Amino acid sequence: MPSRSWQETASIAQKNRDQSIAEVAPPVPDVPADLPDNVTELPRKLLSAEEVTITESSPETLLIELASGKLTSAEVTAAFLRRAGLAQKLANCITELLPQTALERAKYLDNYLSTHHKPIGPLHGLPISVKEHVGMRGLGLNGGFVSWWDNKATEDAPILQFLWQVGCVFYARTTEPQTLMHLETSSNLYGETVCPYNRNLTSGGSSGGEGSLIGLRGSCLGIGTDIGGSIRSPSANNGLYGLRPTSYRLPFLGCAATMAGQEHIVPVIGPLSTSLEGVKRFMQAIISQKPWLRDPSLLPFHWRDEKSYLTQRDGAKKLKVAILWHDKVVQPHPPIRRALESLASKLKAIQGVSVVDWKPRGHDFAWDIVTSLYFADGAQEEKQAIADSGEPWRPMSKFIIEEQPRVKKLTIPELWEWTQKREEYRMEYLKLWNETATADDPDSAVDVILCPVGPGAAPPLNHARYWGYTSQWNLLDYPALVFPVTKVDQEKDKIDKDFVSLGEKDQWNHDLCGFLREY
Repeated sequence: MPSRSWQETASIAQKNRDQSIAEVAPPVPDVPADLPDNVTELPRKLLSAEEVTITESSPETLLIELASGKLTSAEVTAAFLRRAGLAQKLANCITELLPQTALERAKYLDNYLSTHHKPIGPLHGLPISVKEHVGMRGLGLNGGFVSWWDNKATEDAPILQFLWQVGCVFYARTTEPQTLMHLETSSNLYGETVCPYNRNLTSGGSSGGEGSLIGLRGSCLGIGTDIGGSIRSPSANNGLYGLRPTSYRLPFLGCAATMAGQEHIVPVIGPLSTSLEGVKRFMQAIISQKPWLRDPSLLPFHWRDEKSYLTQRDGAKKLKVAILWHDKVVQPHPPIRRALESLASKLKAIQGVSVVDWKPRGHDFAWDIVTSLYFADGAQEEKQAIADSGEPWRPMSKFIIEEQPRVKKLTIPELWEWTQKREEYRMEYLKLWNETATADDPDSAVDVILCPVGPGAAPPLNHARYWGYTSQWNLLDYPALVFPVTKVDQEKDKIDKDFVSLGEKDQWNHDLCGFLREY
């Protein structure tokens, strides 16, 4: 029997969070008791003009000003601490702020710059937020489970060590869902994290705390993880840039999760940011340190810039973009189609860019493979971790474990069989990609696929039930970058009255579109 009820543990967790916010100085402003659905404008009304300017600056702008001494790391960190505390009150995205250690680190970096007249590294003085299950020495590491609340990290996760070396400041830890296997962020420790653009909707998941915090500009650069869309979903729902790197590109060790050591669908770690340059700076700062010399599982090659990749033999720059309009399983809502149409139109007007349609193959079977391999033990570890505290199952935990027919305990031969199917599917998809080249030019294959992040904009809480537009690329292990395009426009985005369903999932998603218009 647990030593205390799950409710008591949740109360301790929330009091710990609230106390960490109370330690921020000057105190974090109070928010109105009756919050509007869209809370993104409130920080500008509650913070000082200087704090707003700092926190709404891009990472690259802040890095220039930090390196020059125009801004100190202490004042930048203090501004982000206050805005992060405010973001918690608006969207429930924080598990813990670290004001004391963050400001000590910031002052150390300011002294270093003053003494040596140069930054300590390429991310000198920049505050970076961190998803809770990325281990920090001496701090909790619960992975979204109440029963894991008392677990502590014995050392910083390797990725934090690399970021520390180049000068960043860790100041905020963010929410994650029960099991970590949601495209939402809902746990019994902290409740539901919401989208700041509409608090009736989800922030996405499982890195939804990062998504919501960065969406409210309580951070400009943060760390998330991804095994089925967990960086990309929050990025899309909150209008951010987010990168799911290829597996074994960045060190994942030191993260708390069930199924540790499984290699069937490999989780990855990566950045979410308010700018594309922020994503690049994050990746470059780590990869420039040759992390493969400390982690033998990592791929030993440097960050490639787009110029060298796009330049052809004749010196011209060419780019072939394929657009995946839908995956033949679930058709995207009107706002998503409009975004794709807008991008296609703009790309076609650029010299050297050709646009073609992507013809998806077997995406329904891909979901069978990925759900068979996600929980090869039949989700026994997740079930046990939930049972150990007596906490209730969250709706999205039930969805991904209990409502998926392929989730069962596999025998070793069955695991081999599904792994072989994974490899065969990857080969088939590579063949599909190579077939996009013309007969007279084998180098003319598609360079990039442009596709939806999900079948709609941010869905209502407990409704993120279709993973196919993100988990597809985890199965194939393709890198995937999310970038903002537009927002829902009720005047432009009319429900398709001529809709023809592709099946049960498609019909459910279409019906959800009508429900969303009520918001």
